[in-house]
Amino acid sequence: MDEMSWSGRQGVTVPAARAMSDPGVTGRFGTYGGRYVPESLIPACHEIETAFREAWSDPEFRGRLDTLLTVYAGRPTPLTPAWRLSRELGITLLLKREDLTHTGSHKINNVLGQALLAHRMGKQRLLAETGAGQHGVATATAAALLGLKATVFMGERDIERQELNVLRMNVLGAEVVPVTTGSRTLKDACNEAMRHWVSSVDDSYYCLGSVMGPHPYPWMVREFQRVIGEEARAQCAAELPVGVPDYVVACVGGGSNAAGTFAGFAGTTARLVGVEAEGGAAATFGRAGVLHGFRSLVLQDEDGQVREAHSVAAGLDYPGIGPEHAHLRDSGRARYETVNDEEVVQALLCLARTEGILAALESSHAVAWVIRAAKSGEIAPGSTVMLTLSGRGDKDIASIKDLM
Repeated sequence: MDEMSWSGRQGVTVPAARAMSDPGVTGRFGTYGGRYVPESLIPACHEIETAFREAWSDPEFRGRLDTLLTVYAGRPTPLTPAWRLSRELGITLLLKREDLTHTGSHKINNVLGQALLAHRMGKQRLLAETGAGQHGVATATAAALLGLKATVFMGERDIERQELNVLRMNVLGAEVVPVTTGSRTLKDACNEAMRHWVSSVDDSYYCLGSVMGPHPYPWMVREFQRVIGEEARAQCAAELPVGVPDYVVACVGGGSNAAGTFAGFAGTTARLVGVEAEGGAAATFGRAGVLHGFRSLVLQDEDGQVREAHSVAAGLDYPGIGPEHAHLRDSGRARYETVNDEEVVQALLCLARTEGILAALESSHAVAWVIRAAKSGEIAPGSTVMLTLSGRGDKDIASIKDLM
């Protein structure tokens, strides 16, 4: 987009960042992004970038993806007013319902796109990492749909707390590989998936689940998730008298649902807010570093070693953040807040009991911040808030039953 600025409703001028557009062949968002992988993977990254650029400009590919998003994934997802919670908080809260997609989260948007790309490239197997299991389920689903094999790497600890999603992947025909190293969570699953990709690059496609990894993944995944923000932007224009909400809010781990959401509103006056887990808040507490093939903000100790992240939500147990989010933070176009585990569980229960919607623990981070900010007056009474519910909470029942 062109260089410009946005004037907020409270007199705040938001500086523009050349973000949410094509980062070019370097894959850089300001000083972040890039491609930091073993030399043996450079050709594979170039191959994917070339294939994606060709596919994204091909009406036939775009048409097939749009058809699958409609008749298979269930798009467009509705924008649901949270009537009772809005009255309680004194705001207008609208929920973008990615929890209503096939497989139960926003992950299906990205995976259908990448699976179609892999099929177009002649690959025979999808490799994936997963934390909460939703990306793994989406990958297994797309592989079954297109007749591909699927191998999903998942930390042993996450396997224990996401048993339902492991079973779903198995039923769909995917191989789930337990990762027993390190913290046995998402970071370690990423490590193992990338190691395996090195040895199987000829016939396998790495279907990365978030806006992270080496170029072109952060850009490509954001483009596949952009459908969230574009739909929500049009829905808000039809729903709200002023057309644009005051705040656009989404949870952030790696940050794909937030990136897709923000892409629809980056050129508006809406304030963009990403909400991280307090124990995995790279945008808040991280320093510039390299992780999993990209440069971004990363949780590190005083010696520069990557610190373990913690969250009650398995999908936010990641010590880094997507490079475009780091750039959005530095430019001031988006802000990043944190909530703790207790706030998250209470927000999940609050939304369930006021609206009859059981959100994922990941999504409940965004809900928790809105509740806190509205009650404290940080979000002014009468404000409009559009919040992306990235997934449904069925998978988290076992995790929260002892916390209620």
